[in-house]
Formats: sequence, structure tokens, C-alpha cells
Amino acid sequence: MTEIVVPQAVEPRVSNLKASTELRSERIRSAWVFLAPTLLILAIVAGWPLFRTIYFSFTNASLNDLGNAQFVGFGNYLSWVTLKSGRTVYRGLLADPVWWNAVWNTAKFTFLSVTIETMLGLIVALVLNAQFVGRGIVRAAILIPWAIPTIVSAKMWAWMLNDQFGILNDVLLGFGLISEKIAWTANPETAMIAVLIVDVWKTTPFMALLILAGLQMVPGDIYEAAKIDGVNPIKVFWRLTLPLIRPAIMVAVIFRMLDAMRIFDLIYVLTPNNAQTKTMSVMARENLFDFDKFAYGATASTVLFLIIASVTILYIWLGRVRLGGEER
Repeated sequence: MTEIVVPQAVEPRVSNLKASTELRSERIRSAWVFLAPTLLILAIVAGWPLFRTIYFSFTNASLNDLGNAQFVGFGNYLSWVTLKSGRTVYRGLLADPVWWNAVWNTAKFTFLSVTIETMLGLIVALVLNAQFVGRGIVRAAILIPWAIPTIVSAKMWAWMLNDQFGILNDVLLGFGLISEKIAWTANPETAMIAVLIVDVWKTTPFMALLILAGLQMVPGDIYEAAKIDGVNPIKVFWRLTLPLIRPAIMVAVIFRMLDAMRIFDLIYVLTPNNAQTKTMSVMARENLFDFDKFAYGATASTVLFLIIASVTILYIWLGRVRLGGEER
């Protein structure tokens, strides 16, 4: 007679599920405990000033008398007066041609700088990802421009771009590329080019670093298989490498775009009082402190914040980007 073997009993799945849920809840509580100090500091350092800035944009506040600011509604944003002649005069930030010129300068700078830096950063990252002697030293050296403070970089390049004793003009004259010295930062036609040159030099290493991190995550077995199959290297890049590092590139672009849209220090130092390079941040600062139009400057800062937030949300939604480096 055959003996029937009864399988050994296992723990009920309900108990495992309950233990897993409790462990997850404990991890979430621990995460909030560790995040609480950081969130508190952010609320004090960033949240409160942002709230005050938005509040002052609805008042007639002056830098010398912030305490007696009176509520004026949306007057700083847009208001209008109809004259006896029937003509309507519009006032406020949204009717200010200087503001829209600053918006255009910011958009142009952001698009050109981010595009150029992304392409150059990708090339640099591909080079640094290859195997060659001294790769570690090159990787460290490439970060030097990014590590230099922006103010220092701007002053250094201001000397090199000077029309009288700048080295850039001497080099271009020596090669016969120009016939006379160019006032790079003073000439309206070359001021934006000068700013782009400095920004690309400084920030390309940042883009290369983020893209290189994405390249490091690509399995080497894929390239070995493609090499065995005799796939063209260019085809490997377009069909394998680029799709695999796309999430890293998207994250790098959003970080760089946020930084470019609020650029202030480089332009303020390199091309001060130049209408061809004045950005939204520069205009906001001028009204806040130089022109004693604090409420107007707060309005510009608020609109800048709304523009950056809207563009970021739209970019993340359309690009299906997760800041963890994954696609949705």
C-alpha cells in the first residue's frame, strides 16, 4: 500500500503580506523623519521668501517702506486707463516692452545654450566613456570650468573678450579671421554671442558629467554582441546607445534648462546694462533694488517663477521624464 506524503505546511500568504505592509509603513515613517529637517529648512529659506515675493507683487511696496505696503490687486501685472480721446493706455509688467524683450532674451539664451551644451556634452561624455590611458585625469580636468565660480569665470572672460587688450581679438587677428578688434560685450550684435561662449565653456562639463553617468549604466554586453554581429558603430549609437541614455539626457536637459532660465550672475557681470542680453532675472533685480520699484520687481520675479514652473511641468509631462532617470 502506497503511503501518501502530505506536503509540509507553509505560512499563510496573508501573514507575509501583513509583514511586508508593516515593513513598508515603517520605511515610509523613517523616510519622513529624515526628510522633516530638510523640508523645514526649505520652507524657511525658500518657501517664506517666495510667499512674501508673491504678496508684494500685489502691493505698492517700496524698498524703503515695506511695512506700509498697500494692496493694489493685479495693477502691477496689468492695468489700463481709457483717456477722454478714447485711446486705452495699458500699464503693468505684461504691457511693458522691456519685460517682453527680457523674456525673448531669456528664451533665446536658454534654447541656444542648452542645445549646444547638450550636443557638446554628449560628445565629451562619449569620449570620456571610452578606454584610454589617463582617462581618470582627463575626467577630473574636464570639470575645472564647471567648478570655477560663475563670477570668477565672468571676470576672467571679460578680460579675454576686452576689445583693447583681450587675447581673443589678438588670436583672431593673428589668424586673419577678423580685420579689426571687436567689442564683444559692448557691441549689441556680439553681446549674446559672448555670453553664450562663456556659458558653453563653463556648463558643458556639467552636461557631460550627467550624460556620462547614464553611459556608465549601459551594459557592456550589448556592445560586445553588436560588435560580434558586425553592426556599424554609427548604427550602434543611434539604435542602442542613444535610446538607452535618453532618460539621463532628458534629466540633464531639465536641470540645465532650469538653471539657464534664471541666469543672472553671468550676464550681470559680463554685459551689464545691455538690452540685448538683459534677462528676466536681471530685470527683476534692477527693479527690486536699482530703480526702487520693489513691487514691480516682485511682480517680475513672480512671473519668472510661474514661467519656470510651467515650462518644467510641461517638459516633464511631454517628455515622460522621471527625475530618477526613468521614463514613464
